[in-house]
Amino acid sequence: MPRSTALNKSHTGVTMTISRRDMCFVLSGLLPAAAVVGQADEASLPSSAFPFEQLQVKVANDAQIRPVMKGKLATGESVEVHETTLPPGGMPHAPHHHVHSEMWLIREGTVQLTVSGASHVLGPGSVGFVHSNEEHGVKNVGTTSATYFVVAVGPEAGS
Repeated sequence: MPRSTALNKSHTGVTMTISRRDMCFVLSGLLPAAAVVGQADEASLPSSAFPFEQLQVKVANDAQIRPVMKGKLATGESVEVHETTLPPGGMPHAPHHHVHSEMWLIREGTVQLTVSGASHVLGPGSVGFVHSNEEHGVKNVGTTSATYFVVAVGPEAGS
């Protein structure tokens, strides 16, 4: 006769009994699913470090751009990260929109982030965010260079 475990729900006064066999059956269905959730997709980005001095610099529209990483997360989202340095008055490109969301992490200088016509002035330590498909643009409105990281997440991030 299989042993049983009594589960007492004291607030209802109901006692439920489940055999070890039934408990093993339930757990055997859950454990493989839990293992899959914990595994990284082989095509996903591996854990890594990105020393600043090893980042290659590209120049576009007077902006210095250092690609950091680009790929797919283990949870399925596309991600792209880069650092941009703009000269005073500089813009990396005209205002635009795209399907992925973006975040700006301002490291130094002062930028103006315009999202759907609303402008926000951001300095060191500030963060800006734009939702998918909202028109946005960024411009250095300070008197010195402005440097910030962009984190793009979602479909077509980095394209």
